Amino acid sequence: MKAIILAAGRGSRMQYMTDDNPKCLIKIKGTPLIERQISLFKEVGINEIAVVTGYKREKLQKYKLKEFYNKKWSSSQMVYSLFQAENWLNKANFIVSYSDIFYEKSALLTLISSKNDISITYDKNWRALWERRFKNPLSDAETFLFDDNNFLLNIGQKTKSYENIKGQYMGLLKFSPNGWQSASKFYAGLSKVEKYSLDMTSFLSSLIINKIIKIKVFEYDEDWGEMDAVTDLNFYNKKYDPK
Repeated sequence: MKAIILAAGRGSRMQYMTDDNPKCLIKIKGTPLIERQISLFKEVGINEIAVVTGYKREKLQKYKLKEFYNKKWSSSQMVYSLFQAENWLNKANFIVSYSDIFYEKSALLTLISSKNDISITYDKNWRALWERRFKNPLSDAETFLFDDNNFLLNIGQKTKSYENIKGQYMGLLKFSPNGWQSASKFYAGLSKVEKYSLDMTSFLSSLIINKIIKIKVFEYDEDWGEMDAVTDLNFYNKKYDPK
């Protein structure tokens, strides 16, 4: 089992917070996001850990992770970053984590135990969190629908109805060797522009729309969060302030 952290982007919506550091060095509960992730990976027995860098890559060298540098970080999306490590990930079971999220060990254990080709975690109780983060949760939330067997049907679209949202994707997923090979074959057929511009939820959506592979979803109900804006930092630090 391997793990890869996608940390190439700047996170410009964090404004001054990322002037000198990548977003993954922002602290939650007093610990940088990337350090929390590395610690959890090691706790569950995953010691082969890589990071895709880009913006301020030198700030992450102290972690001594296997590095894949996305030299086009400023003009590409997460899927392009992920495929910088294609050869390293080939034939392996591996977990992909966005670098700007935090979660508990149970999320990793759930994915590790999955026998499916592609597995993702989602927050069923997302609305309570989004209502605290946004005046209008639907301004940020995206579609997330799955069938009675917990296979993904729809993800990543804007919607005006809560009925189209059974949960929120967390930015945490797992590929089996077969899942990765199928996804890689599909990705290879895309144009150069599509490869640069494809975000992760659009990629997952394309895989199910084109019937490339099924994606299993797993409910997660413990603590987690994503760092998208300065307001998120203020919210989470206040939430976890021991005082």
